[in-house]
Amino acid sequence: MFSGAQISLYPMSDDFVDIILGALNALEPWRDRLRLDTDHLSTLMVGPPEVMFPAMRDLFCAAARTDVHTTMHATVSRGCPGEPDDPICQPVTGQKRDMRMADRIAASRAAVAHAVRTEQDIAAQLSLYPLGVGHHMDEIYGCIEFLKGSGVFDRSKNFCTALRGDAGPVFETLGQAFTSFGSETGHIAMDVTVSANSPSVA
Repeated sequence: MFSGAQISLYPMSDDFVDIILGALNALEPWRDRLRLDTDHLSTLMVGPPEVMFPAMRDLFCAAARTDVHTTMHATVSRGCPGEPDDPICQPVTGQKRDMRMADRIAASRAAVAHAVRTEQDIAAQLSLYPLGVGHHMDEIYGCIEFLKGSGVFDRSKNFCTALRGDAGPVFETLGQAFTSFGSETGHIAMDVTVSANSPSVA
């Protein structure tokens, strides 16, 4: 099943070119497990979600550690009927879709509890779109329940859920939301915005 993301990084600095190019170096350890293609708009990242989200974490943290206000936007998708299967996208771990919702939520929260710590504080917001699922709201409500007990839940907002905390648990939460909810074989999309070092945060 095809899975990937289009990612755009925005450092709020006159030195944005060096910050972006330097941050892209953080993807080097992941290149053997991902297909990466950068153009003037975004970086396409194709591979298993369990690898994509840690790679996104490292990319964003590399830019955020400059102490510049930095945001990143990602459109993440899997199972798109318009994309061919790609062997690089095979999941690293088994899916949880055959588990009851309560068990999926518990397993996802356990994964977040064991996430690596980066010592980089970030904020994020996400919207999950399980497409082509007859009872898609059940999956969305289950995901929201998971998010509220993830340990990085900030607040509910119109059309999205806000997260806040260390980048490790936050990106693990994003990954679990993407991989644990919605149809195992259906098309799922997720919209993500991440921010660090914002001057508007007291």
